[in-house]
Amino acid sequence: MSVIAELSIFPLDKGVSLSPYVARAVGIIEKSGLSREFGPMGTCIEGGWEEVMQVVSACFQDLAQDCTRISMSLKIDYRQGQAGRLQSKISSVQEKLE
Repeated sequence: MSVIAELSIFPLDKGVSLSPYVARAVGIIEKSGLSREFGPMGTCIEGGWEEVMQVVSACFQDLAQDCTRISMSLKIDYRQGQAGRLQSKISSVQEKLE
């Protein structure tokens, strides 16, 4: 089983420069060992459902320690029986552009 989750999480109560809080979440994602792709509007994470949800929960719990309001967007793509889609989905589109 493969789940790709696109996660965007940041506090709403910490002013306009939120990169220190985003970096905390990205650090948790990187330490998870799951395949991931960091982007300007969110981070994609690939793995099993439980693994991915544990990482999402860890990101939320970390920010909830010192943030009183948090915005989180989570988009999920599940596909049975296939892994490695984080890169293959991008490659498939790029091949068609050439």
